[in-house]
Amino acid sequence: MGVVTYDYENTSPVAPARLFKAFTVEAPKVWPTAAPNAVKSIEVEANPSSGSIVKINFVEGLPFQYMKHQIGGHDESNFSYSYDLIEGGPLGDKLEKISYENKFEAAAGGGSICKSSMKFYTVGDNVITEDEIKALIKGSEGVYKPVEAYLLANPEACN
Repeated sequence: MGVVTYDYENTSPVAPARLFKAFTVEAPKVWPTAAPNAVKSIEVEANPSSGSIVKINFVEGLPFQYMKHQIGGHDESNFSYSYDLIEGGPLGDKLEKISYENKFEAAAGGGSICKSSMKFYTVGDNVITEDEIKALIKGSEGVYKPVEAYLLANPEACN
């Protein structure tokens, strides 16, 4: 098994606290509403806390039917959270899991800087390329961008 680390930053006009809520505790409500062409539903085992499993069900026609995340932790005071993608989605037979550490920081001119560190754990001698990683990031924008647009259009959401 090999491990490939990839760091990624993105800017957003939305405040860090609102993005944090939209991608953690309010995700089951926000994602299907904001991205109905991608997310059918989100099921959370108990409270969304460390060790809990979150299943994201996608609409028909997308490359993946679902993904399961295991929550690592949430730090609301620092707008950071971590989780492992442990089943479904892009894992296939090439990846054992993908670990994510995400943090939303205030940007100088307002809005946020979204920082992500991803670790790709490959199965056996499999290799994941930078182009494959970039394609996965681009695919995740199918949820991220609609959630961002939803928050901009609905200033009362996730406050």
